[in-house]
Amino acid sequence: MGIRDLLSEVASTYDRSAGSRRDVVGQQVLRAVASRTDLALPHGYKAQGHGGQTTPAATPWIGIFAEGGDKDPKRGLYLAYIFSADLKSVALTLQQGITWLERRLGRGRAREEHLRHHAARLRRAVKRRERQGWVDEPELRDNAARPRAYEAASVITKTYETAELPSDVTLMEDLLSGIGLLHRVQEADRAWWMSDDADDLEVSYEPHGHAHPVPDPLAGFHPKDSSDYVVEIKARQQVKRRTHEKLVEDFGDHIVGRGYVPITLLQHPKDLVLRQQDAEGSEEWLVEAKVVRNGNPTVAVREALGQLYEYRHFLYREKPEPFLIGLFSEEIGVYASYLEERGIASVWRSGDGWGGSPRSQDWGMTAD
Repeated sequence: MGIRDLLSEVASTYDRSAGSRRDVVGQQVLRAVASRTDLALPHGYKAQGHGGQTTPAATPWIGIFAEGGDKDPKRGLYLAYIFSADLKSVALTLQQGITWLERRLGRGRAREEHLRHHAARLRRAVKRRERQGWVDEPELRDNAARPRAYEAASVITKTYETAELPSDVTLMEDLLSGIGLLHRVQEADRAWWMSDDADDLEVSYEPHGHAHPVPDPLAGFHPKDSSDYVVEIKARQQVKRRTHEKLVEDFGDHIVGRGYVPITLLQHPKDLVLRQQDAEGSEEWLVEAKVVRNGNPTVAVREALGQLYEYRHFLYREKPEPFLIGLFSEEIGVYASYLEERGIASVWRSGDGWGGSPRSQDWGMTAD
């Protein structure tokens, strides 16, 4: 037997509705994977089957791990054959560990967004010619949190129909390719984590060469969609204009050229955080964006002032206080000096560019 027969056996015997007891045939097949010696895996590699513990897995899978290496799929990178929920396909996928993120990001959208963002970062380590026949994510056909996370965590994947599995030779060639990609991506992943505080999940680096990461100033900058959107209010529709998100997006693009890294990823409720490129310190600029309505900046300034003080008080208790910036869609007149007196810089749209108060000019964010 070999990999092909194992994958076929799992697809034909696994039954989620049968539960996860030891006498369930599909579960027995998966639990026996670790002790099998007939899989003809590459030298130094072992397989482990996973069908769930107390609850049967929606998408059973088989992990491929290096002997003596990290076999914990909760964290780190590994290869796995993950079956779709209907068992009609199985994907060989280069996966990120997902469980360790639950405490910080939960099991929903925030975790998925982080996994997809980091997968895209790691995917840059894969050369274009090596991606022939591989795609970014598998289709696991289940809306539960774990299958969705597996999809988001995929760096690169190759999918097979279980009714038409290729030969063992082809499967082995693909697995060897996957192992080579795993090593390259692990190197890129190590370079990124060594180059940044592991607690700051939103900052990223693009791998370059072997161990010399090059910072990507926009890697953590993900402004929300600025297109119009429709909301239902008491049985009638209203079209809202996301000028706030467009303001953040445009300023983020501008500030990169001024030597700052704009960060929105995992920063909610903060609109935007700035850090200096190539800076070793922990200085941070907290930006609150406001749209000036009908040419009257009063409300926008009041809201920016209150939120900046509130966020500084509650969100920076255990780390250095940030510099404060109010970002506005148009000039705010005498309120610029009003905010300056309270330790808050201001930046605003000015034609096709950006104007700002003396503090923002001193920081090099706007022209004099």
